[in-house]
Amino acid sequence: MSQNGPVRVAMWSGPRNISTAMMRSFENRADCAVWDEPFYAHYLAETGLCHPMAGDIIAAYETDWRAVAARATGPVPDGRALFYQKHMTHHILPHMELDCLAGLRHAFLIRDPAKVLPSYVDKRAEVTLADLGFPQQRRLFDLLRASGAQEPPVLDADDVLANPEGMLRALCGALGISYAPAMLSWPAGRRDSDGLWAAHWYGAVEQSTGFAAPNKTARAVPGHLTGLLAAADEIYQALRAHRLTAP
Repeated sequence: MSQNGPVRVAMWSGPRNISTAMMRSFENRADCAVWDEPFYAHYLAETGLCHPMAGDIIAAYETDWRAVAARATGPVPDGRALFYQKHMTHHILPHMELDCLAGLRHAFLIRDPAKVLPSYVDKRAEVTLADLGFPQQRRLFDLLRASGAQEPPVLDADDVLANPEGMLRALCGALGISYAPAMLSWPAGRRDSDGLWAAHWYGAVEQSTGFAAPNKTARAVPGHLTGLLAAADEIYQALRAHRLTAP
């Protein structure tokens, strides 16, 4: 797949996006291993936030972010040619030095916050802008752009849902990897690769067998969150200006 060996893809998303469906899409390739939110345990251990199953997650997974980063850049599981890593931007804390991930091919998955927020509060009533990952996503995007490397591709969830094949082809092209038709569908159910948190968060994607049609009508955002919505939307629009389009 690459003259220099396997390709490691870091896809950076916020919560309540189509990030798990994207992971399913890549996992359905015969040449790809996937990794589900590898920095989550460190994030929970460091912040002490009350997330569903937090204690179980901390006990089950690596909490040393440096060890996680070393694995992210180390040998690819099962000797696969492609290693897709599903990362949450809100898991990246200020003390974490991300230079060690420079060898990965980074991409960003964004979603309209008017659709993110109602979905998020269904699962966790208390929410801040940082919980949604928008500020961290923009900082990381700006950091990668400023590094002098090729600008990382930005994928809008609604574009993927409206045109899965076209947008997946565009993403694969931007990442310098081949497109595989197998990315368009997958068997329903839970995966061994899913994190423990799947029991709380992954109900819809476990029933899916492909990318659903986009929901053109956003649910109402609770009135007390309109200020948060405005702040998130400003960041979303700035990132959306860089989004990929289908050929």
